[in-house]
Amino acid sequence: MLDGPAAYSLALVAAFCIGMSKAGFSGISLISVFLMADLYGAKASVGITLPLLIVADLTVYPAFRKYGSWKPVWKLLPATVIGLAAGWWLLDAISDGVARKSIGVCILAMVGLQAFRAWQPATSDRLAASRAFGTTAGVTGGVTTMLANAAGPVIQLYLLSRRLPKMELIGIGARFFLLVNLLKVPLTRQLELITADTLLENAKCLPALFGGVFAGKWLIQRVSQRVFEWMIVGFSILAAGRLLFFS
Repeated sequence: MLDGPAAYSLALVAAFCIGMSKAGFSGISLISVFLMADLYGAKASVGITLPLLIVADLTVYPAFRKYGSWKPVWKLLPATVIGLAAGWWLLDAISDGVARKSIGVCILAMVGLQAFRAWQPATSDRLAASRAFGTTAGVTGGVTTMLANAAGPVIQLYLLSRRLPKMELIGIGARFFLLVNLLKVPLTRQLELITADTLLENAKCLPALFGGVFAGKWLIQRVSQRVFEWMIVGFSILAAGRLLFFS
């Protein structure tokens, strides 16, 4: 567990970013992925982060449950479960060093997906609208969320391709991640990545998490999300480089 005010300050920043990401600034979640992996170790960070994600999901879900439905979630779920199983097996089989590099690759892949969607919107729309992409998005989302809690961009691209109103898209996303994160609990617990000690660490981060949720709700009406998330892309590239090339 962490020792010293500097380390705990960074953990609070990570929790704050988780809260903001659930309130609408989805790109900032990549910062929390990097910070948690750097603070706790790559594999341990999965267990540290998951309960915080679930608390954030439970906090924001009531605000969006009147939008969207569960139907699109059930369509994605079978492929996602396959991805979760694959990610669970990989997480158990690889070393912490390999897991660290895998998280770096996941972050870069998600950044690349965001960049492709921005630079080639027509192509990305055609790709995302295909039936095969739905299966690919589910499997890829399952693997990346199990390895690094970083499935947001690929699932977001899939949902955007459905041409849904903004609030319905947010409501479906809230349902999807709440369900998937709950499904991850027994898998993560079996790997002994969630323990009494990790839950104590989570409890210390809850004030920052709730602060991030409320700050995100306030800022989403006042800050250009496009500009904000491109700033996050730049930071994420640097973060992935650190995970890949520096111990």
